[in-house]
Amino acid sequence: MRKRISKQNKQEKATISLKKIFIITVIFLILAGMMSVMATNQKLTSVKILLSSGYEMDVMTTSSKVSDILAENHIVVLDDESVTPDIDEELSDNRTITITKGAKQANDDAYMSAEEILASYTQIVEKVITEEVEIPFETITKDVSNGSFATQNRVVQTGQNGLKKVTYRIRYQSGAEIEKTEIASEIVKEPVDKIVEVRTKQVTSRSGGIVKGSVAEYQAYAEKRCFDYGWSDADFNALVKLWNKESGWNPASHNASSGAHGIPQALPASKMATAGSDYLTNYKTQINWGLSYIKSRYGTPSAAWQHSCRKGWY
Repeated sequence: MRKRISKQNKQEKATISLKKIFIITVIFLILAGMMSVMATNQKLTSVKILLSSGYEMDVMTTSSKVSDILAENHIVVLDDESVTPDIDEELSDNRTITITKGAKQANDDAYMSAEEILASYTQIVEKVITEEVEIPFETITKDVSNGSFATQNRVVQTGQNGLKKVTYRIRYQSGAEIEKTEIASEIVKEPVDKIVEVRTKQVTSRSGGIVKGSVAEYQAYAEKRCFDYGWSDADFNALVKLWNKESGWNPASHNASSGAHGIPQALPASKMATAGSDYLTNYKTQINWGLSYIKSRYGTPSAAWQHSCRKGWY
């Protein structure tokens, strides 16, 4: 009898133990499910981080606070940097964190109430107007003197300004112009260029005769005569410098104080009469006498030029 009761008690205890295990298992499964639901409710969000160096990062996070997101990604904000949104704020709707150089400075004085903003607001007025604008003419100079030592300018065509209509879009604020943009233009009248010709000026010598020719013409003749004398290119170059200094190769050049005259500055001028009676106006007569003088006194134009450099005359 005792043995049967003992066996029955053991079976009852075993049944209770199985019930306990079943109940514990059910509770565990329920708790695990709740934790899974809680974990699922923590939504991952894509956030863009713009560093002050210009580098961009796209990160995933379950955090919403700026400081937490930066910490998760091991980003340290330096003293000379500022963060938008503020480091202690929640992430904004655009899900972007921007780090820039330059710390933010609070300025309570910059705060304006809605009433102050409305009071300071001034409407911007925009107008489209058309104006007539002058087009300046250009001046064109033409040298037709052929290198003459004496020249004069003559206007052969008078210049006239042109005219165009220009349409602008102009913006005004408080009656003052703040922006002006050209949006169209139309030429009404083309400008006319002013044309000036540089011509050879007729020079009258002391005798009343007209001096003709140009410096280029005079020097070309002198170069040929130098070669007739058997002189070199260096001698001719020295001659050019010598008579540039004396008269500028001007047959009508006359020194009022000394009486020296012509291209070679003969002193007195009458010395050149040995080369021709037209010595006061004819450049060939003056050059022929001048070269003959240099040949007899210095031998070459180079020697005459050297003497002029040392003494100031030849």
